[in-house]
Amino acid sequence: MSEVEVTRERVEDALFRAGYWLLFAIVMLPIVVVFATSFQQGEYLTFPPEGVSLRWYAQFFASAEWLSAVRDSVVIGVGASVLSTALGVTGSLAVQRSDSTLARVLPPVILLPLLLPPVVIGLTLLIYFNRVGFGSTYLTIVIAHALWATPLVFFVMQSVFARFDWDLRDAGMDLGARPSRVFYHVVLPNVRSGVVISAVVAFIVSLQEFIMALFLKSYEVQTVPVLAWTSLQSSLTPLVSVVSAFLVGVSILGVLVSAALMNIEWLAEQL
Repeated sequence: MSEVEVTRERVEDALFRAGYWLLFAIVMLPIVVVFATSFQQGEYLTFPPEGVSLRWYAQFFASAEWLSAVRDSVVIGVGASVLSTALGVTGSLAVQRSDSTLARVLPPVILLPLLLPPVVIGLTLLIYFNRVGFGSTYLTIVIAHALWATPLVFFVMQSVFARFDWDLRDAGMDLGARPSRVFYHVVLPNVRSGVVISAVVAFIVSLQEFIMALFLKSYEVQTVPVLAWTSLQSSLTPLVSVVSAFLVGVSILGVLVSAALMNIEWLAEQL
């Protein structure tokens, strides 16, 4: 390889890295602005912030209304995560081991909720739940969020199951174990990281979702994004940045937990 080609490759590599970091900076800039303005001392939201203070964080954690919204978001997020993970894992497992026509038709059907606007799903579910006499509760929002998160879990697990050695499952079945015991003792330990990641993704999707929660909210149940939208209609204070920083922080924490669990599993395999 000539010196000119080596120089060209180095220039291309440098340009690629520069473009990558520029794109990363553009994506991260709004998050930096949110975190910076959450420590603002003034009454109104401005950037760059005027002074540094924790007063808005103190106000957030001292507010019964906001803490109630956090509780509602966590309860709904956990419920949606459990429901969508159960549906997505079992559905993906059924499709992976079946050659029927239904197995070929099911994946595009499962994808449909992601292709529909959330406002359509929220309005449809609101009309449906009101028609059957089922008022706005935790369960209604959990079902709505699970409807949106289940396709994500399904396709994540499709990728995970595609890399699984199904001869191990067949061996367990040949030895006389029931399908449930084979799944618990053979399949699940090998796909546990994928299940955990799917559950975390579903929780984050539920935590951040706003439109369907807005349609299905009630005076007793409203999530953090819905309460933030309501607060924005009256005033624009740094408290909104605190709420945004809270949501971003929880999402980052979920990703870090997933990464930590994957690394722990990798370390256990090495030992």
